[in-house]
Amino acid sequence: MFTGIVTDLGEVRSVKSSAGNLHRITIACGYPRAEIVKGASIACSGICLTVVDAGEDDGRAWFAVDAADETLRVTTVGRWRHGFRVNLERPLKFGDELGGHLVAGHVDGLATVVGREDMTEMARFVLRAPTELARFIATKGSVALDGVSLTVNAVESDTFSVLIIPHTLHLTTFGELRKGDDVNLEIDTMARYAARLAEMK
Repeated sequence: MFTGIVTDLGEVRSVKSSAGNLHRITIACGYPRAEIVKGASIACSGICLTVVDAGEDDGRAWFAVDAADETLRVTTVGRWRHGFRVNLERPLKFGDELGGHLVAGHVDGLATVVGREDMTEMARFVLRAPTELARFIATKGSVALDGVSLTVNAVESDTFSVLIIPHTLHLTTFGELRKGDDVNLEIDTMARYAARLAEMK
């Protein structure tokens, strides 16, 4: 489990595909090499991926992860290339502060940026969610976008807006997002269960 509080910006160093359409992705990061172990989970732009290799070059740590068909189909991973930046978060440990909301790292689909308004103190993003996921998004509710825990500002049909403060713009990939870009969307688990319970009545 994660909280949606990004702790590092990683950079894709390489993407290699195998015959079985398995992508091996190597990501450079700022985490101490000694703290990255094989088998550990790291959320990469909101996608929970397993470390399969790790090392250090020129004083900077790196780790490798594998992405299979389902991940390539549902997320932005298939578009990652050398130099692509990704939001990173390591999993919660018992006793850690829960600063965002509980995030599983299981991406539900892609949301598309349909508008960006840069204001003096923040930026407002308007995004379109897939129709089947839009019903889970509510005003003042939580969503994870590219692994960032955000509060929904407003909802209209299948679009919703979020406000991003300068701190988040600087420390995540949101500063680079433009109209037409896709982001990984994970809906709030509580919203999913509430909808399921309503269906059963």
